[in-house]
Amino acid sequence: MASYNRPGGNATGVRLLTTPAEPKRLGLLRELVPQATTIGVLLNPAFSGSASQLSDVQEAVRTLNLQVHILQASTDREIESAFEAVAAQGIQALAVAGDPFFDTRREKLVALAARHALPTIYHFREYAVAGGLMSYGVDASEAYRLVGVYTGRVLKGVKPADLPVIETVKFQFVINLKTAKALSVKISDNLLSLADEVIE
Repeated sequence: MASYNRPGGNATGVRLLTTPAEPKRLGLLRELVPQATTIGVLLNPAFSGSASQLSDVQEAVRTLNLQVHILQASTDREIESAFEAVAAQGIQALAVAGDPFFDTRREKLVALAARHALPTIYHFREYAVAGGLMSYGVDASEAYRLVGVYTGRVLKGVKPADLPVIETVKFQFVINLKTAKALSVKISDNLLSLADEVIE
């Protein structure tokens, strides 16, 4: 691909911005648990965007005055080990970084967070729907809508090379109040006012 504006060849598409939101997720987690001094961030070192995620997290930590433990997992066993390390390292809340591998382990991650009574934020709404406490990230349904628009244009004869790759710019913040109650986590009025969706 030559560039996002002029992809060339026979390709175009919709780009999901999952990694740049890591600092925002940390900020929301900090507001959720203001007394926390230690927060964990779960990264997949095998993910191509992990170096960028780590850099964004380190930058955010400097402004939030937090101690952050980076937990790494790229297998099921490593995910389990990461959650086992939570208690040992005094981690009081967790941010799960955006990653396709983690998306395929959504139910497992949500269940482990519940088992360890760990306030956790994720990157897609689907985690909150599955019982995760909070999510902040791109609106996947908007991305699918844009894919449909592009598919329609290509079917009407527009060459993919003439369509710039577009980025989703619509983000959504979701809170699951049922999970908050189960974890005995108080959601502030400010966080509730910021939420695009509250699951009750």
